[in-house]
Amino acid sequence: MRWLVLLAALSSVCLGQGQEQADLEKVLSEAGSSPLAYLLAIEKHLERYPDSTRRAELERAATRAAIEARDDQRTVVYGERVLVRQPDDLQILEQVARALLAGGSREAGERALKYARRYEELVRQMQKDYARSGVPSGPNAAQWRNETDRGLGRALCAEARASGSLGRLEEALALARRAFETYPNADSAREAARWYERLGKPAEAARYLADAFTIPDPSSTDADRARDRGRMGELYRQAKSSEEGLGDLALQAYDRNLALIRTRQLVMRESDPNAQLTDPMEFTLTGLDGPKLSMASLKGKVVVLDFWATWCGPCRGQHPLYEQVKQRFKDHPDVVFLSIDTDEDREPVRRFLEEEKWTDRVYFEDGLSRALRIATIPTTIVIEKRGQVFSRMNGYVPQRFVDLLTGRIRDALGQ
Repeated sequence: MRWLVLLAALSSVCLGQGQEQADLEKVLSEAGSSPLAYLLAIEKHLERYPDSTRRAELERAATRAAIEARDDQRTVVYGERVLVRQPDDLQILEQVARALLAGGSREAGERALKYARRYEELVRQMQKDYARSGVPSGPNAAQWRNETDRGLGRALCAEARASGSLGRLEEALALARRAFETYPNADSAREAARWYERLGKPAEAARYLADAFTIPDPSSTDADRARDRGRMGELYRQAKSSEEGLGDLALQAYDRNLALIRTRQLVMRESDPNAQLTDPMEFTLTGLDGPKLSMASLKGKVVVLDFWATWCGPCRGQHPLYEQVKQRFKDHPDVVFLSIDTDEDREPVRRFLEEEKWTDRVYFEDGLSRALRIATIPTTIVIEKRGQVFSRMNGYVPQRFVDLLTGRIRDALGQ
């Protein structure tokens, strides 16, 4: 759940002084533990204070609560008010478009199409600006490309649904197919199938439902796939008068989509060799001084990873203790210590090392934090000889750190 975002939005409006603040805090404190309860509390407050100087913040909080509560009507009401003031808010543009499409009216479809097109326009502009900025390749570039492509796919799907609701079926089909080409997933495949079916082309609709059924998509549930399978069979029988050849259709879709996803992964890895990797020992890390390190080259050794950042005070306190552990294993060829910097801004790192007189060879995390689910720093990870995580130490206790880490390394070595 996105409760942290929602609660931050709600609490941010409780900053002033006076009676209104007191009443707002009271009504929110009395609300239940659901987003709908918070939404109703905000509405109650706005009814009492229709001229509130905090109306903009409250309506934005109400929009987020409505989105969390999946209340389409209120998402539209409050979301459109927010968009009058902030017309380029991507999240609200998308959610308002989707909520309008649930309404089904022609007028709602026209508004949804307007918002979806604006969403697409903004994402495409962001991609152009990012490309012109000369941002170097790496995990951020790969993640950016993947997320913005996903956003474009969602925008095009929403445009397809809106266009279809307005009776423009060929346009809807073209948009849905573009969505699948931009970011192949089950939703865009289903959208294309929808409009092929509406255009009286059941064989083509079945083919796209085969894509929806077989494409690797973590957001697609077993129930979704069961529905895709059922409808695919119905449409195939409608087109062919029997299910003969249906299995071949599904197998062809599976092979086609597996190749499609692999091709996309290769494109992502052109800018980031670690894109979509999950095994830490498959990562390639960039060194501060340029040389890269293949983690695979360390298999067969015990690898100790020290995750730190220049802004982290506890990391400075832990460092001399970590150095003591390194000295205990300095003559052990099967133990490797790696210093992993997690700073988003890499510019200050070299200066920091000089000022602190740290002599370690430093590597950047390059997505390894994601694979190892590093949530806090300092964190020390011990990987055993087969490449599996053997130990995780979040933070450190000064009095125990040296002996504790030493013991875990020895255990990993089997001593």
